[in-house]
Amino acid sequence: QLQLVESGGGLVQPGGSLRLSCAASGFTLDYYAIGWFRQAPGKNREGVSCISSSGGSTRYADSVKGRFTISRDNAKNTVYLQMNSLQPEDTAVYYCAAHTRVCPVYALQYNYWGQGTQVTVSS
Repeated sequence: QLQLVESGGGLVQPGGSLRLSCAASGFTLDYYAIGWFRQAPGKNREGVSCISSSGGSTRYADSVKGRFTISRDNAKNTVYLQMNSLQPEDTAVYYCAAHTRVCPVYALQYNYWGQGTQVTVSS
């Protein structure tokens, strides 16, 4: 069964950091670009970041540039999202998704999705 599993979410104070992981089971991530998305209550899903299958291309939403860093370790079949300087507006459920090779333009183009991990930023 092809599956993506997110982990690393939790409660953190403003200014704090978390590292999210997106692990694949049933398939190798080597051939997939991985995107991170988030959805806060009452808001639309937002694309946060994406990394190509080679790791050579990354992109970020303006709202997280300079604070979040996406990376991948294909040997561990895992993609990471390092989140620093977290703010209350970063509170959301974070999802990872996989698309063949390159980061697609639209979220609907992703082939596989994880179930999400909750990130709450609060004092």
